[in-house]
Amino acid sequence: MLERIPFVPAGTTLPPAPYLVVVLLAVGAVALAVRRRPPTVTRRHVLGLAPWMVLGSTLHVLYVVGALPPVLAPFAGSPTVYLTVASLAGATWLAAESIDAARGRVPASLAGVGFALLVPVVAAATLGGVSRPGAFWSAVALAATLPVAALTWGALIRTIPETRVTGSVGALAVFGHALDGVSTAVGVSQLGFGERTPLSRWILELGGVPPLPVLGEGWVFLLVKLAVASVVVWLFAEYVRESPAQGSLLLGFVAAVGLGPGAHNLLLFAVAV
Repeated sequence: MLERIPFVPAGTTLPPAPYLVVVLLAVGAVALAVRRRPPTVTRRHVLGLAPWMVLGSTLHVLYVVGALPPVLAPFAGSPTVYLTVASLAGATWLAAESIDAARGRVPASLAGVGFALLVPVVAAATLGGVSRPGAFWSAVALAATLPVAALTWGALIRTIPETRVTGSVGALAVFGHALDGVSTAVGVSQLGFGERTPLSRWILELGGVPPLPVLGEGWVFLLVKLAVASVVVWLFAEYVRESPAQGSLLLGFVAAVGLGPGAHNLLLFAVAV
């Protein structure tokens, strides 16, 4: 089983073979189309993918709470949901390039379609009811993330000025990992949630750590997340300077690795507590 592989989150599974074939064919078709006609990539395009980063994680919440029709549920398991959403986002990007490129509206179109798909997914997740304690702590986690991310980004660009070249994508990466760190710490300390990733769970279960208000002992996990995100942004700075398109796109992937799980936590707290 996949969950027995070290560092793989618990609950990681592959869908039935027919679903897996469909997803892989979709990803392959989009990848081939991108190879034949590479779309324009700028920071604005990468930021336009932010709603899609959240969409994958919120779809997985529907899977976790059993709110998806059985025929669609396998597409939203982990990690299949990320391939599903990646193929949809890629197809949308290519379509927007063919329609809106001349008007310079591709980033806005990309973000708009992602947001339009995200809204009904969140609405569907909340149809079964919203937990007041869970929603409260989700709001607290989001509110706490904003100053934490802002302070971290400000300290990073002042301490290592060359990281400024990563711009808004670098800031998004820091915010995404701050959100994941804060929400995970809040979920573990205030709501009794566990962490599925073995390495993260080990950090959260370190003994002898004095707790802090709201974050409990999870503040260590948050510090690790912020440190790793900051180092990665610093390492990507030169790449972004030399190859802005590829560097920004890869840094956007780093942002998604934090933003997706963070958004997943917030929605799951609100509907599953």
